[in-house]
Amino acid sequence: MNFKKSLIIIALSSTGLSVSAQQKAAQVQTVITAEDNFNKLVARKGIKDGFLSVADAEGIVFKPEAIKINEFYSKIDKQPGTLSWIPKYARISANGDMAFTAGPYVYQNGKSDEDKVYGDYVSIWRADADNKLKLLIDLGIQHPETELTANTDFKDPEPPKSAPSKDPFLGKGIIVNTDKTFNHTLDISTLGTYKEFFNPEGHFYFPGFQPITGIDKTMKFLNNEGISISAETLTAGRSTSGDLAYSYGKARIKKGNIVSNYSYVRIWQPDANHRWNIVLEIFSAIENE
Repeated sequence: MNFKKSLIIIALSSTGLSVSAQQKAAQVQTVITAEDNFNKLVARKGIKDGFLSVADAEGIVFKPEAIKINEFYSKIDKQPGTLSWIPKYARISANGDMAFTAGPYVYQNGKSDEDKVYGDYVSIWRADADNKLKLLIDLGIQHPETELTANTDFKDPEPPKSAPSKDPFLGKGIIVNTDKTFNHTLDISTLGTYKEFFNPEGHFYFPGFQPITGIDKTMKFLNNEGISISAETLTAGRSTSGDLAYSYGKARIKKGNIVSNYSYVRIWQPDANHRWNIVLEIFSAIENE
């Protein structure tokens, strides 16, 4: 079944495409550097102080449900163990006010290799008033250790195609509506929805499994696992340059006869026709009701 995306959403996302050619795009190395500095802070100060040092005022982590970074880490004396990670996939908006990275992590709370936990993380960054990237969303999945090495995929954005948006609610509304449209069509057909909205090279993260890249592999995974999804949008945000966005919410996933609760985070980018596609989606398990 072919699902039609809202013409209103497409029209709004295409507004204001002309801008001075003198504007230069941000460089993805900016967020790679921010991520590397974050990694060093955690190694030097520990997990708690490292997260508190880089947190956006509205930044959230999933423990297992969404909670503000400052609220969670201010309540604990110390988070034991060591944490390290390597960004392998990253993008930044043309105006440099929003970015994300993703890659493998290792958490160890002990001295032996058996004490290591492996997985992949996703971090979304947002620039503050001083144009410094701060951690807005951070979550991850666990999966068995792998000998495979993830390919590095860093790409600079195209130069800005429009002046920075002066209406923060317009960009957010577009992504909220797009995310709601995605969730509505999930109720009709999970596979049909992914075929319509998922980027051909999109990244899919599901607990217990290695990250999946590409629409064909993602749909094969969903089909083989017998997964059907219903979801509810909670909030979203978009870069002022209109070329990068995120959304997150809650999902109920049926796998065979088992129904479980998850949080989801999606990262969106417009395609060549200015239609928003998911370039990354991650599910984080939460306790069943």
